[in-house]
Amino acid sequence: MSKIFMFDALRAATDEEMAKDPTVCVIGEDVGHYGGSYKVTKDLHSKYGDLRVLDTPIAENSFTGMAIGAAITGLRPIVEGMNMSFLLLAFNQISNNAGMLRYTSGGNFTLPLVIRGPGGVGRQLGAEHSQRLEAYFQAIPGLKIVACSTPYNAKGLLKSAIRDNNPVVFFEHVLLYNLQEEIPQEEYFLPLNKVEFVRKGKDITILTYSRMRHHVIQALPALLKEGYDPEVIDLISLKPLDIDSISISVKKTHKVLIVEECMKTAGIGAELIAQINEYLFDELDAPVVRLSSQDIPTPYNGSLEQATVIQPSQIVDSVKSIITSVKAIIT
Repeated sequence: MSKIFMFDALRAATDEEMAKDPTVCVIGEDVGHYGGSYKVTKDLHSKYGDLRVLDTPIAENSFTGMAIGAAITGLRPIVEGMNMSFLLLAFNQISNNAGMLRYTSGGNFTLPLVIRGPGGVGRQLGAEHSQRLEAYFQAIPGLKIVACSTPYNAKGLLKSAIRDNNPVVFFEHVLLYNLQEEIPQEEYFLPLNKVEFVRKGKDITILTYSRMRHHVIQALPALLKEGYDPEVIDLISLKPLDIDSISISVKKTHKVLIVEECMKTAGIGAELIAQINEYLFDELDAPVVRLSSQDIPTPYNGSLEQATVIQPSQIVDSVKSIITSVKAIIT
């Protein structure tokens, strides 16, 4: 076991897959000699050359389209968005090409493509650099969507994404790159379509992902001190949602709290509520509660920025409120 940062875990995954498979390549702005905006590709150009770690112009639509073309002709490109917000400029390529070509070609083309990079609300990065785009991409047929949250799952998930024959949008949170964790020295892979049970419990199911996993963990000591026993699930896979694993938990706890950094309107939480109500409505003792970011562009002011994102104290209050309301009904 070795303790490494999350950006190093992502770099190690990329390095291992490039060493094993000469068709794996990296494309993006400053991914080569600069080493990527958060150093995920540091020094890889020295090892694999400037064509396999290709610096591009500031033209997201062009190099994303180029990567899609490379994928259907036999390569396995990894596109790094310097900031995932910039990939809105490539939305046409991701939606009309990456998501569709396997289907519109009648299965003649596969698209082994990973689109990855930093996103989420950072620290005073401004509205355009603080977007949560997971719900934008969730509506696109043909994509898989993953959100890593620890060095361990970041490495295992990225290796699986690179080997997958479908386009995978891989979200990394800008504030999690410096997380440290011990990870195995031996090779490992993690499934792209499964949740992670962070903590087992019996009182309530808390569904979360990415940075909010850590806000939920910060809320746990206060909840445990007062005798609450929450089950915490990291979604990992945002598309498809692992409703089977979620069902197991909901059938045990009968109460659900969703904690997300995505916006409330049409966010990941909205789709979760829809599926839980569709498949598990009779298992619920209370309506599903959703804690989401404010439906506004993220402010630059630090205090206002913090106020738009769910904090651990809000999670504690919501858990207590849900469980108390259910107890009141029962008694």
